[in-house]
Amino acid sequence: MTSSRFRRGVLCAGLLAIAAAAPAVAQDLSGNEVRGTALSDQWQNGQGVVTRGPDGQVIFLYGEIQPSVVCAPLQVCDIELQPGEIVRDVLVGDTVRWKVEPATSGAPGAQAVHLIVKPAEAGLVTSMVVTTSRRTYHIQLKSHHSQYMARTGFDYPEDIDARFAEINTRMEASIVPGAGVPADQLNFAFSVSGSARWKPTRIYSDGMKTYIQFPSAVSGQDAPVLFVVSGGQNRIVNYRMNGTMMVVDYYIDQAILVSGVGSRQQKITIRRGG
Repeated sequence: MTSSRFRRGVLCAGLLAIAAAAPAVAQDLSGNEVRGTALSDQWQNGQGVVTRGPDGQVIFLYGEIQPSVVCAPLQVCDIELQPGEIVRDVLVGDTVRWKVEPATSGAPGAQAVHLIVKPAEAGLVTSMVVTTSRRTYHIQLKSHHSQYMARTGFDYPEDIDARFAEINTRMEASIVPGAGVPADQLNFAFSVSGSARWKPTRIYSDGMKTYIQFPSAVSGQDAPVLFVVSGGQNRIVNYRMNGTMMVVDYYIDQAILVSGVGSRQQKITIRRGG
């Protein structure tokens, strides 16, 4: 009985060894699965854009491709995330030969999380998924015997859009209403004399047109009539009201604004150059 049980045990162990040594049977993929893996491969192995950031940092554009971070044994790779971003989970495919530890930098309230990555040996490839309060990072990790990326980080499309919006806002702020050109290209050297409730608050010219800004209380119907003084006579020139702005198709040297008749008439005189 003992000899029989021993033979059966040897036979079972041999069968298990054969099963373990047998190659895995390749699985057939459907058309959608083939297309899906091809699309994922394009994203994982795409060239993308890698640029240099401050202090030697390697910058990836977030979402463009799956970034591949190269590390080396006995060295650390620093992957810096966006300031203020809160890390929720870090998942690594190979948790035995790759170690990932957190660190932080920056002032309280605007701290940035750093993922310090260390491989145990060269020639390793794995993937890492990092979920945060703002987004999910899918990162490939590779180890090389000597080459490594000491510092890596990201540019974010929304930050780039915000920077462009800030630039546009600053440019628009330097544009004087009506003229559509920067203030340093305008002539504000106009003097105003007379008294009226609608007395202009600002007058300037771009060299071709003159812009007369009235108080906000003035509407198109209440606006005065403009006469340009030329050759000792009052002449009417083309102008139009745009809200409280009178746009005159003429570079004024001297003009008169008139409202009302008789004793109720109000008049303002404008002169270029004071």
